[in-house]
Amino acid sequence: MTFDFDTPITRRGTGSIKFDRRPELEPFWVADMDFASAPEILEALHRRVEHGVFGYAQAHEGLNAAVLDYLRTRRSAEVPLEQIIHLGGLVPALSLAARACCGPGEAVLTCTPVYPPFLNVHHDARVALVTVDHGFEDGRWIFDWAAMERAVTRQTRVFLLCNPQNPLGRVFSRAEVMQLALFCEAHDLVLVSDEIHCDLIFDEAATPHVSALNLPPALAKRTITLLSPSKTWNIAGLGYAYAVIPDAALRHRFAATRGHTLSEINALSYYAAEAAYRHGEPWRVALLAYLKTNRDSLVDFIRTRGPELSVVAGDATYLAWLDARSLGVASPAGHWEQRAGLLLSDGASFAWPGWIRFNFGCPHARLMEGLEKLCRALT
Repeated sequence: MTFDFDTPITRRGTGSIKFDRRPELEPFWVADMDFASAPEILEALHRRVEHGVFGYAQAHEGLNAAVLDYLRTRRSAEVPLEQIIHLGGLVPALSLAARACCGPGEAVLTCTPVYPPFLNVHHDARVALVTVDHGFEDGRWIFDWAAMERAVTRQTRVFLLCNPQNPLGRVFSRAEVMQLALFCEAHDLVLVSDEIHCDLIFDEAATPHVSALNLPPALAKRTITLLSPSKTWNIAGLGYAYAVIPDAALRHRFAATRGHTLSEINALSYYAAEAAYRHGEPWRVALLAYLKTNRDSLVDFIRTRGPELSVVAGDATYLAWLDARSLGVASPAGHWEQRAGLLLSDGASFAWPGWIRFNFGCPHARLMEGLEKLCRALT
């Protein structure tokens, strides 16, 4: 079966945050893709819509079975159903984790640059945020273990991990995930692992994803693993994610903290998620091949046409992290907005000013047009 990722789909005028927030600019920012979702997902949604009744919903038997099968076959984890908490999105889950695990005077720890909500959910819990920069060694982004040891305190309660890492595109190795889990054990931290991009890895043989679910039971008991089909199958707007929490006491705290602060989960999202996990694999494989071509084109273009910039080819995601510090401008995203009409994600919101994040989850022709504008604005 072949899939069409080349034909542009008009998104302006559809209420798209990516295209309609600044309609005068060409967007390469928000982390959703410009591709139609897999046909099986569209068919499942059509069937559910034809039913005609959209009352309050819960996870149905087909979704639960699909999630458990996915965890078994793709994440190599045998998970009892009672360990899963269905949620209306992954960002609220980060907030819930901070609120469930922290009290007054305590703190969460994370490594930067990182997806902006990681840098803001501590406000919901009214606790402190501690950040440590990722290091760079032998062409790879790494954890700075010595800096993390210096930064952690007795008041720190949570470590927020993004793996695969957004925006760096790094897939952390088994040794790194194990060392991080041991770090959390040594300092009595709950490891909250955002793994929303784990099905967007370009070469799973070279850089396999090691989930927090794959840790030994003694370490896994202090973990909250957050997963969703939303990024991979481009259904983020439907709002569905789930947490896997092996420890019953931690799971109870997490669920109790939710209280009445979250809305009911979208009735359609359950069916989209089930279809993605049950039938979306051929589409995912084709998508990854297309995204890898886009990634390689972007990296080659920047290295040959934009010497003022630098980029490391990511292991995963459809997001590139570009070093624009040599431009010497306060806001690189503002620079390209004014000079090229491009809407990009500025590194300051990831806690690394001087960088930009570029979304290459789009038709190849559109990507190349955006890169042309990007590099012309350098001269």
